[in-house]
Amino acid sequence: MTGSKAGPMLEIDRLAKRYGDTVAVADVSFGIEKGEFIALMGPSGCGKTTTLRMIAGLDTPSGGEIRLWGRRINEDAPWEREAPLVWQHYALFPFLSVAKNVEFGLKQRGLPAAERRRKAMEWMERLGIAGFAERGVDQLSGGQRQRVALARALALEPEMLLLDEPLSALDPHLRVRMQSELVRLHRELGITFVCVTHSHSEAFAMADRVVIMSEGRVQQIGAPREIYRRAANRFVAEFVGGNNLFSGTAAAAGEGLLRVEGPFGTALAPRPADVALREGGEVTLVVAADRIDLGAARSGAGNEIEAKVVTLEFVGSSVTVFLETAGGAELRIQRSLRQIENTPLSPGDAVIARWPQDEGFFLPA
Repeated sequence: MTGSKAGPMLEIDRLAKRYGDTVAVADVSFGIEKGEFIALMGPSGCGKTTTLRMIAGLDTPSGGEIRLWGRRINEDAPWEREAPLVWQHYALFPFLSVAKNVEFGLKQRGLPAAERRRKAMEWMERLGIAGFAERGVDQLSGGQRQRVALARALALEPEMLLLDEPLSALDPHLRVRMQSELVRLHRELGITFVCVTHSHSEAFAMADRVVIMSEGRVQQIGAPREIYRRAANRFVAEFVGGNNLFSGTAAAAGEGLLRVEGPFGTALAPRPADVALREGGEVTLVVAADRIDLGAARSGAGNEIEAKVVTLEFVGSSVTVFLETAGGAELRIQRSLRQIENTPLSPGDAVIARWPQDEGFFLPA
């Protein structure tokens, strides 16, 4: 590719895609640095896959620009972008052997047979599938097919690799292993990865930054921890999960604090500059589920809310405890299985949910 190497490697500038009267992507802008791992995430129909397809050259934007190293590539054919796409269901050729599948892109580029074979074997060795070189892809497991698709893309030695829900077709235990494999490959190769996923755990485990989309627009861009701990708006706070959202009326509480009162009770949190306070106005306080402790009695410190246990949800070594206040507000608290075993809980138990005042934050007005 030609063009300047200064600035972001890939620039998405006011990108839009319309299908008749339907707006799939609207005014999306963000940049990607060379070597970054970016995850596009959001609910079905949010525009993440359409955005990836436009980056890949499979869909033509209705507006805006895509620039690679500063050069507009809106009209470039997919094979001119040197950004192969690894599909959700791999898109392997069932009539070709594993080796021939890996060689396919190299053959399209006109490489001699011996060179194609050498490069293909190199990547199959690297991904642990060299022993399957002469097998048909229908003889492979899901994880092995995923490696074949990755080897076929990486054999082209691209600057950027695009991945569309790359792990969704795998069993849960294979999914975790392939997450680690993708992270390892990214670190070793220094290639820019752009990955579409609907899975929070995948995005937060693999990506340097996450782009969260809804209704064709970007809602927040940031590092996984930043997004998880400081959602930009209500949609993000609800979408990433693991958050309690307490809505109620606001009142000044002195010493830089803001009080909110609602069906959950009363709570205090630091008063931010970007939340306009109107006496009696509505605000939303966000408190992460893993920041709330449980006790049998009040301690007099921090925020404390009386509630009853509704149910417990066990997921491996973690437990989510669902609570309900006398006012009908719902709370969720995340604890390790060991913590729950040390302090047994049952539906109907009366408890005190408590957290330090500085563990909550208010959403922007």
